[in-house]
Amino acid sequence: MRHAFAADFDVPPGYLNTPSIGIPPAHVADAVAETVARWRTGADAPPDFDAAVHTSREGFATLTGVPADRVAIGGSVSQAISVVAAGLPDGARVLVAEQEFTSVTFPFAAHGHRGVTVREVPLADLPSTVDGHDLVAVSVAQSADGALVDLAALRDAAESAGVPVLLDVTQAAGWLPLELEWADWVVGGSYKWLLAPRGAAWLAVHPRVLERGVPVAANWYAGEDPWQAVYGLPLRLAEGPRRYDLSPAWLSFAGAAVSLPYLASLDRKAVHAHCTGLADSLRSGLGLPPAGSAIVALAVENAGPRLAQAGVRASLRAGKIRVGFHLYNTAGDVERVLHALA
Repeated sequence: MRHAFAADFDVPPGYLNTPSIGIPPAHVADAVAETVARWRTGADAPPDFDAAVHTSREGFATLTGVPADRVAIGGSVSQAISVVAAGLPDGARVLVAEQEFTSVTFPFAAHGHRGVTVREVPLADLPSTVDGHDLVAVSVAQSADGALVDLAALRDAAESAGVPVLLDVTQAAGWLPLELEWADWVVGGSYKWLLAPRGAAWLAVHPRVLERGVPVAANWYAGEDPWQAVYGLPLRLAEGPRRYDLSPAWLSFAGAAVSLPYLASLDRKAVHAHCTGLADSLRSGLGLPPAGSAIVALAVENAGPRLAQAGVRASLRAGKIRVGFHLYNTAGDVERVLHALA
């Protein structure tokens, strides 16, 4: 058991696989376990989970710097982005980064039959290439290697060209301080850096683009009053972003309702310094320049087997070994990697 940032984590030494699966604080896992115990005894009714959903909206809003009344809930990043993709006009041009995670790109590419095109450019070139497109969609931190998009430059370019922006914060929210009120759409998943079970996601929708999405998974929970929208027609969806709500996966939101407020309560500068400090310490030990990201991609021969033998949990992504540093990691984890690769 490790104690960090006022929480206990039952995480083994060498666990550096947060970019794939985050490890919950003990109190978050306990909350989910308690929900399972109530489920097995029939102690809950569906409305009992509404408070958890509401709390998770507020937590996501705080962590991304957007108003809580903009936040819709979903089940995954790709499902949430499909709302945006379905609303694009025929022939729309979408700009993305090369080697972007496909949950960001595939929802748009799936509309190729309508003439929607998706153009890939190097991440560093994204801001200078905005003009002439109908949408920019990009992860704030790239899944493959943790590279960060230049948010300030992207904002300036997009506002100058009048091009809307969709940001995926799945690999950033939880360790990177974010103020994204300016973005048109902000989407994120639960089960990595946000330390909640898989099955929850959030989509923040700026008022100026509210009508541009399509509720492709329209359902009773997206009603203005969900409990008065369970039977019969006509279609009666919420006026605001909740029109895009997906009926919640209860256990996932039971965990998110605890993990997101916990993360939002922390000193975000201290969290950022901790995570990036460990990552840049590893990069320094390997002769690499600092990158200011909590994610490190290693192009070292036989790195995977060597790290596995040393008890390091990591992932192979885009031909490199990917590691990530979160609240529960320590300098000892850095030393374990350096020793394995020495």
